[in-house]
Amino acid sequence: MRRSRRSKVSNKGPMSYQKTRMGQSESGHIHFAARQQRSDKCTALQADVPDVPLAVVEEILLNLPAHQVVRVCRLVCREWKELVDSASHWRERCRREGIQPCDASRTPEDWRLFYFLTKKQRNLLKNPSADDDLQGWEIVCNGGNHWVAEMNRKPFSDDTVTKCFVTSYGLCLKRQLIDLKKEGYNAAFMDQVQPHIKISDWYAPRFDCGSEYEICVELLDQKKNPISTFQPEKVLFEQWNDEPWCQMTHVFKDYGRGVRFIRFTHGGVDTQYWAGHYGIRVTNSSVEICPSVQR
Repeated sequence: MRRSRRSKVSNKGPMSYQKTRMGQSESGHIHFAARQQRSDKCTALQADVPDVPLAVVEEILLNLPAHQVVRVCRLVCREWKELVDSASHWRERCRREGIQPCDASRTPEDWRLFYFLTKKQRNLLKNPSADDDLQGWEIVCNGGNHWVAEMNRKPFSDDTVTKCFVTSYGLCLKRQLIDLKKEGYNAAFMDQVQPHIKISDWYAPRFDCGSEYEICVELLDQKKNPISTFQPEKVLFEQWNDEPWCQMTHVFKDYGRGVRFIRFTHGGVDTQYWAGHYGIRVTNSSVEICPSVQR
């Protein structure tokens, strides 16, 4: 009896195992067949879709937002990536949107970078032309009868600029601190690209009073220590002048890594020590992040 039971157990075990293995094999075969059918259907569908010429693809991409083209379309396949990375694509996009170098003989080193920087380019200074009186500016020195905002005594070349800041008989200085990260220029971009930083300032004296103009623009690191500084000699105007509007410009290039802030300071004083506001006038100040071009 014992031997018979062992025999039944030993005979039953392999049969049960074989059935289980057969079931698994059959089940596995069914899953594989289903996957093969789905794969065949996908292949058939792909075969039905005709290849789209790259010229047509590029035309489509040129009509999509540039950021979407870079972040999404560029990842579709190798051909699309090469198309989006090509200089010709961004040169054509610039042409269609009227974005061209100021000097046509000096082409951009990187057309894609040139496109995005030009689209993003703007004046980073707030209230540059005294439209909101002194709002947005930190007063550093407020000598004499202090800073004021007045209408221009002489027309400005840009007829939209109608007001200016005016100094007095004591030194008047004001400044703004620009946080580049808050303006959309992160640390990695500033360190790797080091785009040109262009500053501009307009100033003028009164015809009947001598005056002095000064400016200082600093590129600062994270702790607000200077990395690069533009501080030309003070400009002196004698009494009885033609009240000319003059422009001060400078472009920071190859300034190195670490720039996180820009500090813009300007102002002046009258040299006759007259009560009132006979000192230097300043307006239409600007700080811009610009694309570089080939030299």
